[in-house]
Amino acid sequence: MEYRKLGRTDLKISAIGLGTMTWGFQNTQADGFKQMDYALERGINFFDTAEMYAIPPSAETFGTTETIIGNWFASRQNRDKVILATKIAGPGLPWIREGNNEINKKNIHLAIEGSLKRLKTDYIDLYQLHWPNRGSYHFGQIWDYAPKFDVQEQEDNFLEVLQTMQALIQAGKIRHFGVSNETAWGLMKWLQIARQHNLPRIASIQNEYSLLCRQFEPDLGEIATHEDCGLLAWSPLCRGMLSGKYLNGARPEGARLTIETRAEHRIHPITDAAISKYVELAKQHELDACQMALSFVNSKPFVSSTLIGATNMAQLKSNIDAISLTLPVELHEEIEKVRREYPMPF
Repeated sequence: MEYRKLGRTDLKISAIGLGTMTWGFQNTQADGFKQMDYALERGINFFDTAEMYAIPPSAETFGTTETIIGNWFASRQNRDKVILATKIAGPGLPWIREGNNEINKKNIHLAIEGSLKRLKTDYIDLYQLHWPNRGSYHFGQIWDYAPKFDVQEQEDNFLEVLQTMQALIQAGKIRHFGVSNETAWGLMKWLQIARQHNLPRIASIQNEYSLLCRQFEPDLGEIATHEDCGLLAWSPLCRGMLSGKYLNGARPEGARLTIETRAEHRIHPITDAAISKYVELAKQHELDACQMALSFVNSKPFVSSTLIGATNMAQLKSNIDAISLTLPVELHEEIEKVRREYPMPF
């Protein structure tokens, strides 16, 4: 396993991180235990979760993934072996804190106490803001995203959140904090206000990034690289779509998109066309399509960890094996040709 520095912290996290959001819906607690045991054996020391998991999100599944991880810690007595990341949900889900869920001092304290209890730990290594209060272009909203907000109000909130994070760090409840589903403006504003007020600095940004979703380039990539605020890349296989298993409308039994209850913005003829091209490239180079996709993400200098998610052990083993794959230069060049043809397929 390869390890990379988390921002400007003293933590070194595995270049492959373990995503956990299916545990508690698609996967049982026993499945989660097996995945965590195996990942740790393979050198993965970075686990990522969130209070709103399991996915698809609902009032019934809220917090179940954290509970499974907490039960594993209690069973294995190995909390010190894992660099643990979780997240506070942003506004919009009516079952979380009765729908009054703006990320602010009050809700951060409520959320952190709930997460610590479920996770059966007294500290979290990386505490993240799942999405901004003001909204963003993620989750399929990029086509009509029109940022409109009160700048002073946002800056005041950023300062309150930073001061709250500082208090939590001083209390030993978190070690570092990061953002997720953020924009270039937001990331630079967090860094600016922290510097101005001598407050904790963001360690990472967790955004979607894959062969099919490259909005992180170039602006956020430039910031991540030169401000030492690396990307934790979520959905590097685009919900498993890059495997090719959903092409031509296929819906394998038990698969993610087969059981998904929400509308899927990634499903589109152009998306299928791009996936077909990438799958064919993998075949031409005698590679597994998923491993090729993961290796591509791993190769980017702004990526701190590529977050994999698996619903069975065969997927997990194959995804972790991607760490040993280096794509040849000519394959990177061919990937860029496909990107030119399908620059933003969803």
